Amino acid sequence: MNDDVTNYIEKTKPWQAQVCTKLREVAHHTIPGVREALQYGKPHFLRDGRHAAVIHVAKDKVTFMVFDADGIEAVRGLLRSLGNGERKAVDIREGDTVDYDFVADVLRRTSGALTDTETGTTTCA
Repeated sequence: MNDDVTNYIEKTKPWQAQVCTKLREVAHHTIPGVREALQYGKPHFLRDGRHAAVIHVAKDKVTFMVFDADGIEAVRGLLRSLGNGERKAVDIREGDTVDYDFVADVLRRTSGALTDTETGTTTCA
């Protein structure tokens, strides 16, 4: 675990810190060999040097965004599409019931075939 990511989480509101901690756990349990880093001021989760997910804390929500999500359908009110659909996001507000199993499934599906940009090797979850 990265100390910068821990510090980011600790500086959030208590309910946000709880959500971020759970999302962090989901990333570590779902992505084999995941590495975390604070990039662009936000916790990023990487596999083989490629971005798999990012946590962003705003005033009234926590957003968990996954990359390489072209094949994942948006789910109204649960999973929204960003840009051209390559990225999908879950927005969590205080008091929301979060389906972390759903989040883990999306993350598993999107991070399952990330390629190491240095070696060209594809790894599957």
